[in-house]
Amino acid sequence: MNRLLFYFFITFLAFSCSEENKKPSMIPKEEFKKYKTPLEKANRGLIKIDKDRIDAYVKRRNWKMQETKAGLRYMIYEKGSGEKINAGEVVELNYKVELLDGSLCYSSDSLGAKSFRVGQGGVEAGLEEGILLLNVGDKARFIILPFMAHSLLGDFDKIPPRSIIVYDIEVLRKIHY
Repeated sequence: MNRLLFYFFITFLAFSCSEENKKPSMIPKEEFKKYKTPLEKANRGLIKIDKDRIDAYVKRRNWKMQETKAGLRYMIYEKGSGEKINAGEVVELNYKVELLDGSLCYSSDSLGAKSFRVGQGGVEAGLEEGILLLNVGDKARFIILPFMAHSLLGDFDKIPPRSIIVYDIEVLRKIHY
């Protein structure tokens, strides 16, 4: 019995350590250079298509939105009277997340208010950027490009791959611990 286990173990080690089973951890530089320019061009094309879709969406609703350098569209449609939101603070907000076609994905009505520490991740990068433009009590809309939201994969639930999402939020308060 011990001999059988020993031979099994040696066979297992021999096959698991073979060169054929090793996968490269990175694309070789020479290979990457060949694809870099076409991939960058394709990415710029997708961003232009997304921005055109957002422009049409905003125009249909007659919204007056601003755009950050990163591409986040935002509008504060009701000013609050509270303090400015800063990185490192925990905020609580009511929210609604929709797709450009109007499909409701998530909302605080069904899931409860969302709270998170600003600048620590765990939420969409576009939401992080937008929150830093607000004060407690503000109501705002953010339109977030896929690369600042759920990227190529979506969220594996209600947000499909490469989706532009629209956040409608109200900053309720800062939470002090």
